[in-house]
Amino acid sequence: MVALRHDYRVLIADDDRGFRETLEEILTPHFQTLTVECAEQAIEVVEHDPIDLVLFDMHMHLLTGLEALGIVKQLRSELPCILITADLTDLLRAQAMEAQAHAVLKKPIARRELLIQVGSALWTLHHDPRLAEWLAC
Repeated sequence: MVALRHDYRVLIADDDRGFRETLEEILTPHFQTLTVECAEQAIEVVEHDPIDLVLFDMHMHLLTGLEALGIVKQLRSELPCILITADLTDLLRAQAMEAQAHAVLKKPIARRELLIQVGSALWTLHHDPRLAEWLAC
């Protein structure tokens, strides 16, 4: 498998510590990961750190993942974001796509599906041939 570990930074924003740690465990062998427990922290990280992708849980305190996605897109329109929810509806999917989410994933998420969507989102930003090779593995 192609080594990408040090090339891409993925920010995970989820108020559920267990789920946040699960996502981190899946992604860390392949990418640098940062984790935060709320949308406000995620927005602050995006403002100050070089991030390549944000994963937002839909239901967090104060701001929802969808609201945070909208703010992040105002700050960095090119930054891909993936929304994660246990309550996926057609309306939420439409709202997320209108807000320019790269994807909306339903919990529980299959490991392979998560990796494919993360790789695909990173490809949209970087067009790195190694990502295409990594996705093909």
